[in-house]
Amino acid sequence: MESFIQRHKKSLLHIAFWCVYASFFFYQISFNKGGGEPDWARISKDFTFHMIAMIGISYLNYFFFLPRLLRSRNFGRYILEFLPVFCVLAYLVVVGKRFILADYIPTHWLYSTRFTVNVILGALFLAVFVGLLKFVEDWFELEARKKELENKSLSSELRFLKAQINPHFLFNTLNNLYYLAYTKSPNTTEVISKLSQMMRYMLDDSNHSRVSLSKEIEYMQNYVSLEQLRLGEHVPIRFEVQGDISGVTIAPLVLITFLENAFKHGVSNSSSDSWIDVLIQVKGKMCNYRVANSKIPESGKTVKKKSGIGLQNVKRRLELSYPDKYQLKVESLEDRYSVELKLNLE
Repeated sequence: MESFIQRHKKSLLHIAFWCVYASFFFYQISFNKGGGEPDWARISKDFTFHMIAMIGISYLNYFFFLPRLLRSRNFGRYILEFLPVFCVLAYLVVVGKRFILADYIPTHWLYSTRFTVNVILGALFLAVFVGLLKFVEDWFELEARKKELENKSLSSELRFLKAQINPHFLFNTLNNLYYLAYTKSPNTTEVISKLSQMMRYMLDDSNHSRVSLSKEIEYMQNYVSLEQLRLGEHVPIRFEVQGDISGVTIAPLVLITFLENAFKHGVSNSSSDSWIDVLIQVKGKMCNYRVANSKIPESGKTVKKKSGIGLQNVKRRLELSYPDKYQLKVESLEDRYSVELKLNLE
């Protein structure tokens, strides 16, 4: 039903207007001040002729003169073209109504200035009102096209931002895989299996605007598992999920950047003080995501250059996917770095 209304909303708008106008006009001409029986012969003739004439004048302007005005944008030319035609047609309507009503209405009223002005102004009002409908329709169409172009632009930008994540992830994971293969680790086959699962998620599920939060968390847990295989057991990593995540959806790959940065800049095999703490709390449609990690000595310029791009990327994705529905807090202390993201997932 809704799709039918959307497809025919212009026609339905015009039909509704003319139904309302026809109802008022029919009531007006059938009202008998003397309280006697309505003259249905007069009413039917007057009503039929009047409606055909008004619709004809209105849509001559709507389909012929107004499109010429919109193309030329010359209002003076429009007046010069439309006004003479309207005057001739309005005069013919007056003559026609006089002929139809001659046997029912006193002659002095039919030929009075007031009757003529009433008919002409009524026709002019209808032509102008229906013409305004065209301007309103064109404005809504323009807004709809602008919105569609904006949505396409945003979708393209989102795809571009997600595409930036994939090479970054692949580069990190292949480095891990190379390290394990170089050391002939028995965990190499497990890494390849987990990498295959993650790539399947990135290629298939992440193409949707929303994915289930459980799949997103599973993807992140696989990532943590890969990193733990590389780092060993001496780096404490806590990954905790609290709340009911069933039925909750999220924009794909918006959380992984903070986790990647934590492993990239917060832990090291050579540092005994490395640690990472990840917490995902879900309460209804609200998601609170916190990532904290230790700091290890690195070149400040290198860190800024590498991590800044990923952070800018995820901020832009949040702006596009959750406008005015997220809060991001980044805190850098002497011994730790933490990120807290609050998302309204509605």
